[in-house]
Amino acid sequence: MRSATVVASVLLLSGAVRAYAAAPASSASDQSLIASAMKAAPAAISKNATIVAMGADGKMRTLREGKNGFTCMPDNPETPGPDPMCADKNAMEWVGAWVAHKNPPDKVGFMYMLAGGTDASNTDPYATKPAANNHWVSTGPHVMMVGQPSRITVGYPRSADPNTKEPYVMWPSTPYEHLMLPVK
Repeated sequence: MRSATVVASVLLLSGAVRAYAAAPASSASDQSLIASAMKAAPAAISKNATIVAMGADGKMRTLREGKNGFTCMPDNPETPGPDPMCADKNAMEWVGAWVAHKNPPDKVGFMYMLAGGTDASNTDPYATKPAANNHWVSTGPHVMMVGQPSRITVGYPRSADPNTKEPYVMWPSTPYEHLMLPVK
């Protein structure tokens, strides 16, 4: 979830999900987007989550209303790998702060990316492509704990070039550092 398109999607997702009325998922395309978004989290979470997607006009569209406090978004086909995500309310606030370059909320949030995540810099929260000094990492299926770094990242590896098969801190020493927890 690092490309400019994904960043725009997440910004809209974090602030505008409630601003757009739910449209019934009537087309085969909408059903495909819902299926993609549901791959981000365990079925017990995704089956009751709100599902949103970016429309061709750049606005977020609610494909399905949820009732469990999680919001899921389908894979962005413009990124190099699968990256559907599902986040609780606190994590969505954290994402909104990250995208807006603001201080994250003083809350712990949880995100699922069980289909994996698009490659990203482990040191620069705003990098959009690999560079010689931004320590690009490839992350498979994982979950993330975000917010309150002093509570959730203590004792975990903070290397710029982590072993992504083990828990590690992403974006260490930035306001957006968070714990990455691989699940496979």
